[in-house]
Amino acid sequence: MRPHTHAKLPNSGKGFTLIEVMIALLVFGLIATASAEVASQYISSYERIRDKTLAGWLADNRMNEIRLDKSLPGISENSKDRDYGPYRWQVTTKVMATAEPKMRRVEVEVARYRDGSSKSYPVHTLSAFVGQK
Repeated sequence: MRPHTHAKLPNSGKGFTLIEVMIALLVFGLIATASAEVASQYISSYERIRDKTLAGWLADNRMNEIRLDKSLPGISENSKDRDYGPYRWQVTTKVMATAEPKMRRVEVEVARYRDGSSKSYPVHTLSAFVGQK
C-alpha cells in the first residue's frame, strides 16, 4: 500500500486572503472619504467666491449710482431687494454725515437671501466718501 500523499491543487496559493481584502477596502474607504472632503471644500469655496463677486458688483453699481447723482445724498438708510444673476439680494445703503459738510460717508451692504427664505445673510460691504463739487 502506498502512503497517502496530498496532491497539490493547480491554483492553490493564489488570490487574496480575507485580511488582505479587508485592508484594501479600508484603504479605499479612507481615500474615498478624503476625496469627498476635498470636493466638498472646493464646492464651498466656489460658492463663496461666486457670492462675493456678485455682491461686489452689486455694491459697486449702487455706489456708482450715488456718485452719478447730481446732488449730495441726504443722511439716510434704506434697503432694496434686487434680483441679480440667479439670486435675490438685499442692498442696504447708509449715508452718514462727516465733519466736512460737503461730504458724506456711504456704506453699501449686500446680503443674499437663502433659497426660499425671507432671511438674508451678509456677503459684502463697501464704504466710500462722496463729496459735492
